[in-house]
Amino acid sequence: MDFRLSQDQTDLVRGVRELLAGRFGRDALRASVDSGALDRGLWKELGDAGFFALRLPEADGGVGLGLPEAVLVLEEAGRALLPGPLVATQRAAGTVPGAAEGLAVVTEVSSEGLIPWRDAADVVLGPVEGAVPMRSVDPLTPLHRVSGTLPAARPETVLLTAAEQVGTAAWCTDAAVAHARRREQFGRPIGAFQAVKHLCAGMLVRTELARAAVHAAAVTGDAAEIAGAKLLADDAAVANARDCLQVHGGMGFTWEADVHLHLKRAWVRAALVLPGARAAEEVAAAL
Repeated sequence: MDFRLSQDQTDLVRGVRELLAGRFGRDALRASVDSGALDRGLWKELGDAGFFALRLPEADGGVGLGLPEAVLVLEEAGRALLPGPLVATQRAAGTVPGAAEGLAVVTEVSSEGLIPWRDAADVVLGPVEGAVPMRSVDPLTPLHRVSGTLPAARPETVLLTAAEQVGTAAWCTDAAVAHARRREQFGRPIGAFQAVKHLCAGMLVRTELARAAVHAAAVTGDAAEIAGAKLLADDAAVANARDCLQVHGGMGFTWEADVHLHLKRAWVRAALVLPGARAAEEVAAAL
């Protein structure tokens, strides 16, 4: 099966990347970290650009694309570290008034009993009785927790979260390579040293393996393949963020660096829906 992107898909990725680079660059990211608030203006701009209506039929005012295109868009969102309940709001387009247009922020209770951005959301999908705030390791993903009977993880939610993880894995790879090229030690770029080369090469392999799995699962829609893709994407995002920190050295651990933000978001996404042990059980059960 050929998983190469079509020209339309390539143009879609380029357009989303340009939109996010212009509207949510590093200054905007840092402003979001400092404020801890969801940018409603940005949310509306995403709606105007068709981000949330991507899979809504054209007859209903949407873009009329499918799950493979949604994966490409969410990967770019993950690369940009775009905050907010993006997956839930996109899934609610056409069902919750205002979601498709970016006028409503929609979040959902995950299969693990976690609710991201509950206080900022207009609508919460799932049971919210007894929800209590909890401290999140990621400053851009405030969390609440609920207990009791919880909804099963929806395959499309799992897949789109995996796509965001691929975006983080790719960003970390690019950031590590760029730093290795410009940072010098002993009169040479640190990228010339074998240990750093191996770290960067391993990051690239993990990213491409996870991306291939996510793209394939988006085409087949198979639940076991989606679980496997999430397993690989979680590993790629977390391991790449850690290796990116190693390449950056001491400066990677500082608040001013963005690497730690990607690591923290990767941890939260990995725990939010179908975490590693559950994903592995689903893959094993299908074998």
